[in-house]
Amino acid sequence: MFLKTLSGRFLILTMIFVMAAEILILVPSIARYRHDYLTDRLERAQIASLANEANGTIDAELEGELLSNAGVYNVTLRRNQIRQLVLSSPIPTPITGTYDLRDDSAWVLIRDAMMRLTNPAEEVIRVMGTPARDGGTLIEVTLPSYPLRLAMLDYGVRILLLSFVISAVTAALLFFAVRMLMVQPIRGVVGAMKSYAAAPEDARNMIVPKAGIRELHDAETALLQLQTDLTGALKQKTRLAQLGEAVAKISHDLRNILTVAQLFADRMEGSADPTVARMAPKLVGSIGRAVNLCENTLAFGRAEEPAPRMERFDLGPVVADVIEGETIGSDGQVELSAEVPSDFDIRADREQLFRVITNLVRNGRQAIEATGNPGRVSVSANDQGGEWQIIVSDDGPGLPPKAREHLFSAFQGSVRKGGTGLGLAIASEIVRGHGGRLDLLKSDEAGTSFLIALPKTVVSQEAQVA
Repeated sequence: MFLKTLSGRFLILTMIFVMAAEILILVPSIARYRHDYLTDRLERAQIASLANEANGTIDAELEGELLSNAGVYNVTLRRNQIRQLVLSSPIPTPITGTYDLRDDSAWVLIRDAMMRLTNPAEEVIRVMGTPARDGGTLIEVTLPSYPLRLAMLDYGVRILLLSFVISAVTAALLFFAVRMLMVQPIRGVVGAMKSYAAAPEDARNMIVPKAGIRELHDAETALLQLQTDLTGALKQKTRLAQLGEAVAKISHDLRNILTVAQLFADRMEGSADPTVARMAPKLVGSIGRAVNLCENTLAFGRAEEPAPRMERFDLGPVVADVIEGETIGSDGQVELSAEVPSDFDIRADREQLFRVITNLVRNGRQAIEATGNPGRVSVSANDQGGEWQIIVSDDGPGLPPKAREHLFSAFQGSVRKGGTGLGLAIASEIVRGHGGRLDLLKSDEAGTSFLIALPKTVVSQEAQVA
């Protein structure tokens, strides 16, 4: 479980990275240690040769002691172009390699060091260098390779152990630093999220940004904004649910009242008054649509939005009914016109499409009337091959930017004071139920245009099941 935590993984990764860095440093360090080791042997050999020169001649026992202390077999000096064997002793095996320390590059030193580490054989090597303190032009010694290899291995082990201790201490310090600076604040954010999830309506459970690290503070601020938006949405959903319940009750009673009114309107169709006889069908149709709307509202409250009852019909009479109904409600300053080709047959739900077009035309008419200036609202239709297009346009003032952002969202896209914004939301849902789309084509100072696109294709029940 520890390795699955952020701090645990950070601890392990820190140790791995520090050790990797130390290993990369170890190779040139060993090469430098080998160079220093051989240089030290050259200096010891030079000191031993000076002792020999000071005494003139020395016996074999003292000569062996000097060579033993220097760690070499032979010492040769070159002075004034004369090469002189100063100290000597028997060499157990032939010389296998010669190394000149005067001009070796870093790469050569590393190569020779790695070759010596990987070669466990006991060999005799020759080393050449420059004597210290102008003691000549060249000093040359022969020495055994095995003590050099043992010294290099010992040095490498000590460096690795020291590196491990450094990595452990560094990782531990970083571990506690990460826990204090990152893990604890993250746990605080997680705890705030859990508390909010348990009771999102309680404002006390909202997080208070207080992290000192900028990134964590930004995360806390974003979480606070999310919690604020979500709490507002939940409150709105609750109010909508309560409103929906009230609307369902009102629609139920209103449906009963309209049903009685529909019965009286049916009797008016037989009136001898020609005006009453002419207006009665319109009244019956309006009351019928109101009853149907109440029934659909009740179905929506039960989350059972009825599917459109698709039929083939001529769009012209439907648009004419919309224009006539809106003309009656107009004050005369708005011109309403229909530009639908004759015999323009489409496949849709007649009543639902009537509601959509009525909503768009009424919105355009009311927008123009609100300005106090005359204007025009038109409904046109065309066939685009794969779909039928119905365009509702007006030359009103256009929609404000705020309304365009939430145009098809309930209770957010209203432009008129006191409006609910349900009209376009319901219209968009109806059109989507037909498999089509409701789009805002344009909205500026020259007016507003909406597009209703209805597909011609029919999806069979077999394809839906598949």
